Amino acid sequence: MNKLLLIIDPQVDFINGSLPIAGAAEAMDALAEYVEKQGKEYVLRVATSDWHPYHHCSFDREGGPWPVHCMQHSSGAAIWQRLLEALDATEGGFTLLYKGDEASREEYSILQNKRSAEELRSLIGKHDIGQIDVCGLAGDVCVLNTL
Repeated sequence: MNKLLLIIDPQVDFINGSLPIAGAAEAMDALAEYVEKQGKEYVLRVATSDWHPYHHCSFDREGGPWPVHCMQHSSGAAIWQRLLEALDATEGGFTLLYKGDEASREEYSILQNKRSAEELRSLIGKHDIGQIDVCGLAGDVCVLNTL
């Protein structure tokens, strides 16, 4: 059975940046180790990324519930370095999909972003994926909404 590893928002701002999650650094380092050892078991590896414009509606300064985070082209939007290296070192690398890239729209799930959802569905069909393993940050928001 072809498997897909779907990693939700493994970004610096959620690890040790503006919106940190307790234990995230250790979790992402452990995930990097898993990818190094088991990554080849997956036909595809896909990571999602919050990719917010400067005036995104989710930011508290714009009336939203969250501090500024994962702003496009910022260091906080970057994929956690150890995980990035593990994914890049895996044969076939990985695909990065974006969400939350429209200023007036919140997208907690990658499936809420039309372009990314279409690309993900296309990859799943093209590679005859029969199992999707989901992990990432934050379990109570973006991972939960993706599931």
